[in-house]
Amino acid sequence: MKIGFIGLGIMGRPMALHLKEAGHELFVPERASLTEEIRAAATVLPNPSAVAGAAEVIILMVPDTPDVEAVLFGAKGVAEGLQPGKLVIDMSSISPTATRDFARRINERGCDYLDAPVSGGEVGARQATLTIMVGGPQAAFDRALPLFERMGKNITLVGESNGAGQTCKVANQIVVALTIEAVGEALVFASKAGADPAKVRQALMGGLATSRILELHGERMIKRTFDPGFRIVLHQKDLNLALQSAKELGVALPNTASAQQLFSACVAAGGGGLDHSAMVQALETLASHKVGV
Repeated sequence: MKIGFIGLGIMGRPMALHLKEAGHELFVPERASLTEEIRAAATVLPNPSAVAGAAEVIILMVPDTPDVEAVLFGAKGVAEGLQPGKLVIDMSSISPTATRDFARRINERGCDYLDAPVSGGEVGARQATLTIMVGGPQAAFDRALPLFERMGKNITLVGESNGAGQTCKVANQIVVALTIEAVGEALVFASKAGADPAKVRQALMGGLATSRILELHGERMIKRTFDPGFRIVLHQKDLNLALQSAKELGVALPNTASAQQLFSACVAAGGGGLDHSAMVQALETLASHKVGV
């Protein structure tokens, strides 16, 4: 297929390259930040509108709801270059409510729309093992599935209504944030009590408390390796979406709100660019004790 890919950051770059390696033709908009690897792999066009005009499928992987709206409907945006029959896939993590509106506006141009946010971080993007949560029509999903299979492993059509994928991603981010917080609390507690946090983690990995968060982020907390796989500011944004959606639904999410406050404390201390496992630093401040130190 002819694929337009917009958003070539930590996640988007390897995702786009997997599609190129699978034999698809790649089109990207001009940006000063484009790497030489991307320039060699893709046809670089002036703007998102030109990318949409050249491609059959246009994929977005940008940070937040306003970014998606600007790429789709801003000056020289994707919508200006669309012709009926094309498929727009937003793999960003954004508002479910806004997603439904964006899909309606793209559908009015005779094009299909899928919201397909991902989980798995930079490692999952590089290894093509992302979890992909999709909302939209079955026929559009079937058309996109060969592309999803080049970027991920666990691929689910959550619902045939747009916004279902984004709702699932918000739920995912709630679980991940609260599990990071639980692992952080446990390791701070154990370390301050005099136990070896590495040994505690090893023991917990064999019981009911085991999880990928304990395995991966527990190790990050102990080794103090907070280079971003998924930055705190992005997870903070996702929990904002959760709390905003919960308000619209009349649902209380008390522990999500607590996790958001811990992320906010990290951002206030200058840690917004760190990996989300660095939430433990806020807990360490409250305990006046660092894990593993």
